[in-house]
Amino acid sequence: MNELIVPSQMACADRITIKEGTPGIELMDVAGREVAKFAISIFPEVKRILIICGTGNNGGDGLIAGYYLGKSEAQPDIFVHGNSDKIAGDAALALERLENNFLVTKKPEFGEYDLIIDAIFGAGLDRDAIGETASLISEINNSGVPVLSVDLPSGIDGRTGAIRGVAIKAAATVTFFRYKPGHLLLPGRTHCGSRHLAQIGIEKNVLKKITVEAFENTPNQWRDSYPIPLVDGHKYCRGHTLVISGPVTATGAARLMAGASLRVGSGLVTVASPRDAVLVNAINLTSIMLREADTPDEVSGILTDTRFNCVALGPGLPVGSATQELVFEVLSNDRLCVLDAGALSSFAQAPQKLFEAIKAKNMSTVLTPHEGEFAHLFPEENKAVSKIDRAKLAAVASGATIVLKGPDTVVAVPDGRASIASNAPPWLATAGSGDVLAGIIAGLLAQGMSFFDAASAAVWMHGEAANLAGPGMISSDLDASLHQIISALVTKGWENLIQVPRNNC
Repeated sequence: MNELIVPSQMACADRITIKEGTPGIELMDVAGREVAKFAISIFPEVKRILIICGTGNNGGDGLIAGYYLGKSEAQPDIFVHGNSDKIAGDAALALERLENNFLVTKKPEFGEYDLIIDAIFGAGLDRDAIGETASLISEINNSGVPVLSVDLPSGIDGRTGAIRGVAIKAAATVTFFRYKPGHLLLPGRTHCGSRHLAQIGIEKNVLKKITVEAFENTPNQWRDSYPIPLVDGHKYCRGHTLVISGPVTATGAARLMAGASLRVGSGLVTVASPRDAVLVNAINLTSIMLREADTPDEVSGILTDTRFNCVALGPGLPVGSATQELVFEVLSNDRLCVLDAGALSSFAQAPQKLFEAIKAKNMSTVLTPHEGEFAHLFPEENKAVSKIDRAKLAAVASGATIVLKGPDTVVAVPDGRASIASNAPPWLATAGSGDVLAGIIAGLLAQGMSFFDAASAAVWMHGEAANLAGPGMISSDLDASLHQIISALVTKGWENLIQVPRNNC
């Protein structure tokens, strides 16, 4: 269930289900009952519960939750924020069911409660919270009372994850059918607390009718295409990755890339090194081969060997025209390619030249920018509010697979598909970790994984390796934990691998 749907698609899924014979009030009834169930299971010690409802369908879910909580040992109070006369449709039926039980007309003192259930806005919020609503949200946040949000913390845009004025800071969030991008994209993710998904009677086949293009990046998305070594296989059938090293003062990045490529299964890995850096690289390389190359022509000479099927370059390379020429030469050789760091920054003033060279290739390319590099390469696309929209627009503009890095890394391909990762811990933001990621992508591409799956798998594995390495890790620590991640993927034990707390929300 790793499909992600935007609020408009969720509304469409509701309409399809209703049209096929399930009354809307039945969907609302199940949603409200699930909220009540989760409230009791997540916060088992609470007794006094305040449910704050808006006047839309999200408020209707809250009203139904109050109805079911009233049948338990909990003691709910329900406060409607706004004019209750505006409650209509299924939410009005929910209000009738309460028969005024548990309703309070005056805003209560929040500190008197053990739990607040936030049912003010749903994921479809498309305007800023202002005035009394903004004040109410701020008062809830400042009350010190834990909050369970219905669908999405009120004030978070379900499509973009943006804060619309001010937003609830929830301890937990219950949503329905499928997660929304706002549950994973920052800053929305940091407002969700623990995420919980409830099924309310919408059938999975509805997804085929609403054109899902976005996914939460987990092994469920790409595990079936992960390259598992075969009994009758050998290293020559698992690809040969060429990693291009920087000068003598910047060789470590290439070695991190090369090591990661080899670790994830690239059959062979070679580092192309400037002559003055060969000794430094040779002293530090064992399982990885080494070739001399000072110029683009010499790199091209290496690539006359067709067994080199993937090239990774950029980390450790100086920003400037020399690196531009090297990139053009590599792209002209029609190999699978991963461009990072200096290979991207060298085109900050001329991104279209890079895009033209990528589109002229017969084989695709992966670009792995962080936010700063992305802003220089894609100034127009960077104006989009949603990170997922920015990455998708950039993929179309460049003709490349985009890995827009960060704590909510987005992978996007030109055909419109995208994935969002939510498993990267804060300590992954350390020097050299991006070099490891580029190497993982290259190693998976060399073995024949598709660009979307290879980039998504690499991002997830990178994050999980950091979770396993733990706080205080440095980039070279990722290799040992990456070994364990790969072992779990190959033996199908990944779901039980990580025992440390997740950094999902």
